[in-house]
Amino acid sequence: MIARNSRWTGTALAAALATLLGVTGALPAAAAPPVQAAAPTGSAAPTAPAAVPAVAPLTNLAHLDFLLDRTTPAPEAGHSTYRQSTEPTLTVPWTYADARDGGTFARVGGGPLDPATGYWGQGAYNSDDVSRTAVVYLRDWQQTGSEASRDKAYELLRATAYFQTTTGEDAGNVVLWMQPDGTFNRSPVPVELPDPSDSGNSYWLARSIWAFGEGYAAFADEDPEFAAFLQQRLQLGVTALNRETLARYGQYDVADGAKVPAWLIGSGADASAEAVLGLAAYSAVVPGDAASRTALTQLAEGVAAMSSGDGQTWPYGAVLPWAKSRSMWHAWSSQMPVALARASTVLGRPDLLKPAVLDQTSFTTTLLTASGPDNAWYPTPVDQTQIAYGADSRLQSALAVAGAGAGAPGLKRIAAVAASWYFGTNRSGTSVYDPATGVTFDGVQADGTVNRNSGAESTIHGLLSMIALDGAPDVSAEAQGLTSVTSRDGLTVVEAETAAPTTGTVVTPDSAWTGESQYGGGSALRLEPGQSATITVPAGSGLRHVEPVLLAAEGVRSTSVWKAGRVPLGTLTTQAGAQGVTAASGALLPQTLPVPIGAGATTITVTAGRNATVVDGLIVRPLVQRLVLAGTAADGRATTTELLSSTSRLPLPASVGLRGTRSSVSSYDAQGRLVQQRDVQGRSLVLVKPGGFAVLTR
Repeated sequence: MIARNSRWTGTALAAALATLLGVTGALPAAAAPPVQAAAPTGSAAPTAPAAVPAVAPLTNLAHLDFLLDRTTPAPEAGHSTYRQSTEPTLTVPWTYADARDGGTFARVGGGPLDPATGYWGQGAYNSDDVSRTAVVYLRDWQQTGSEASRDKAYELLRATAYFQTTTGEDAGNVVLWMQPDGTFNRSPVPVELPDPSDSGNSYWLARSIWAFGEGYAAFADEDPEFAAFLQQRLQLGVTALNRETLARYGQYDVADGAKVPAWLIGSGADASAEAVLGLAAYSAVVPGDAASRTALTQLAEGVAAMSSGDGQTWPYGAVLPWAKSRSMWHAWSSQMPVALARASTVLGRPDLLKPAVLDQTSFTTTLLTASGPDNAWYPTPVDQTQIAYGADSRLQSALAVAGAGAGAPGLKRIAAVAASWYFGTNRSGTSVYDPATGVTFDGVQADGTVNRNSGAESTIHGLLSMIALDGAPDVSAEAQGLTSVTSRDGLTVVEAETAAPTTGTVVTPDSAWTGESQYGGGSALRLEPGQSATITVPAGSGLRHVEPVLLAAEGVRSTSVWKAGRVPLGTLTTQAGAQGVTAASGALLPQTLPVPIGAGATTITVTAGRNATVVDGLIVRPLVQRLVLAGTAADGRATTTELLSSTSRLPLPASVGLRGTRSSVSSYDAQGRLVQQRDVQGRSLVLVKPGGFAVLTR
């Protein structure tokens, strides 16, 4: 297990500040140690909260309607749905929609098309998208009263039920793919696990439970007969969970020396979270269903157990998605904080809310200030493509945690910043959701190129975001007013193979992907005992953490000594525990050096001590992270929002505002609770609480 010898203490930070002041020169005001907070220059009493401006609805279901098709499957043993004898035709969404000239789209399936049969390598429709499309129409119906959405939700829930196997040893599990004529493809190409797709618990089972649970809650009074059918199918899914996943409740596996829950669906907190969403919605209206409530409790506890790190240590308080990797966070299906917030409310379990709050105030602020909703940090940001699934998960999480009795109004401000991704604060600098058409583009590449296709998953999660924003007009107004990124000062990575000079060796594995993590840049630097390397890092704006990303070998203890110029930064001890359920021996993980570097530090030197040290790169992270966004408010005036986030264990002052301008500054603690709100004129200081954040608007 990685030695946790790099946590901050007040003494260490104070010593670091003193050392840096003496050796590297004066630090900027934003990084100076707080002695006593002076009254800010030009401060004023806070103004009364402004009325929330009227905002037009964002939700437009037209493109999702376009994706819908109808198919009539031939009778198949073990598969049925509500009123199938009289209503044999199913409504299902196509999986993909490829962009064509003139802003049109062509619906396509997954995998290559066989022109002779009309079949796709995977299929035309998949149960993942069928279930989530049902959730979109359910939520729109519940929020707006739309009868059209009610009818589509009914049809899509019927289709979701048809994908569920009802008999035999796999009863309750779900088939993933279907061809255009309604024929199932249980073993698609490429292979997806489990194979056949209904032979075990899966993401698609989790998402069917999500749809059944929200469906039951919506139809319980509207159509009790249909609701009873949905209840039976949810209970059948719970039976499948109890037979496989939840039979291991209370058992733990080992992942590179760490204890991880063994009762997650597909070993995933991500999959389990989406089942929790449905079980929480269902249990809120049927608290007496003991089996379903127990499943909700057990899955939520497993998800909460995947919380890892804190404001100073990777992954910065995130709930990790996969029990088989300590080095992996990904954006898709990352609804763990939403699920924990909902479960906490339904079960009366405030302990389940705590990791969700930390995920938002620490990890999400780090993600947003660094780059936005990247697809994958493994553990460095190796996939900086950004998609609606990831953006939606951050937005939904912030809103859910804020509304879960946490007393955390600051998280609504985080939600607005996260949601602004749709309106231009992404790498493309353009809107990726069009309220005139309901199109959400399939993503933004790391270079800012927009993927202008608009398949079911992007459309679904874009619309779930818009429905959420329509239900929170204050958040919607703020998000829509932010359309560009002015600046970022957050987490960055320097690859170790760029070191010069070095007596070490650059090693390049056959594959950068290890099965549980990925080398940034595809290579790493190996230092034998006594060998050293100097790595250049950019100058900063203030104090910064340095987090070497090291390969910890199983059962082998290695040490490395780190300096910035002549300033000692600390000695790291690295060792991984037993491999256990992970794909590879050893773990690629960041470790935070005990002493931060100053704004002017531009070189980091490492010397290997005991045994070899393998360095993938350096994560460099400001003690006060900052994101500045700009745009136009609903009333036509130019607006700016600054998000400042603390990664320190001590309060730190940060400079905010501009000469000649009036700004409103709200400061929040590490739980998202409001600490102070005031108006300032010109430049001023705000004291950012340990692990907390501040939001400025002008």
